[in-house]
Amino acid sequence: MRGTSGSSRRLPQSKALAEICARSICAVESHGSHIRVFKQAPVISYGEEADDILLTARRAPDAPPADQVLVLARKADVRLTRTGEWDTLGMRGTRSLGFTLEVTGSPEQIVPVPFPDVASQTMLPVSHVLWTAMWLGLATDAVGRARAFVRAEARRTPGAVPPAALRLAETVAELGAMSATVHGGLADFEQHQDNPEALSGLGFAIRMNNLKASASRMAPEIVTRALAVCGISGYRCDSPYALGRHLRDAHGAALMISNDRVLSANAAMLLVHKDD
Repeated sequence: MRGTSGSSRRLPQSKALAEICARSICAVESHGSHIRVFKQAPVISYGEEADDILLTARRAPDAPPADQVLVLARKADVRLTRTGEWDTLGMRGTRSLGFTLEVTGSPEQIVPVPFPDVASQTMLPVSHVLWTAMWLGLATDAVGRARAFVRAEARRTPGAVPPAALRLAETVAELGAMSATVHGGLADFEQHQDNPEALSGLGFAIRMNNLKASASRMAPEIVTRALAVCGISGYRCDSPYALGRHLRDAHGAALMISNDRVLSANAAMLLVHKDD
């Protein structure tokens, strides 16, 4: 995280980004030398397994929804009550259960870096780069299975190009476009890592959101193309070319942190953003 600890300094665009994209209902309550937060969280991935939990909350009960802080909740200080299960079509390994959290601790557990700086310089770009890299890996593995299928078909018919080879060529081209998109987003982040002002700009946030939205659309399209290459062999769960899990997980990319939510944030930012 980058920022000026204990300082009220905030870049104007970073603050605007937080106001557009982030809201909290719960708040930090001060009780003498202790703080308390009660939060209803629809999803916490690995909440029961985590040693500590970082959560967002309004700075105080009378603070506006966008005036947030990041709180480090130690496991010993947290009471977790499960409110939901995680039984989904795909991405089942994340254990993204719903909880209510009752947190008690000391004021020192409030991260001193201004939350707009945390959100714009760390949370947003790191999350989107990591997610899209994972989806690229998923799509790459699906295309790898399609390649293996076509090669097996070619061995069975020496001297003839399998009918699925054309579809494979199209799929490999789409994978190349996705790879360029993901690596371009990573390069954008790395280029500006030492420039907090650039990382806090609305233009950078819009590009990171576009990275997430684009890659999450491309992943299921590529897996579907790979499935068409493999045909029934990709559809069968007992096949070495099985793509059922790839397809289920790829569709989760646009739904977990909905693309509608991401693009709505971009729409709001575009109203106030001046082109670079």
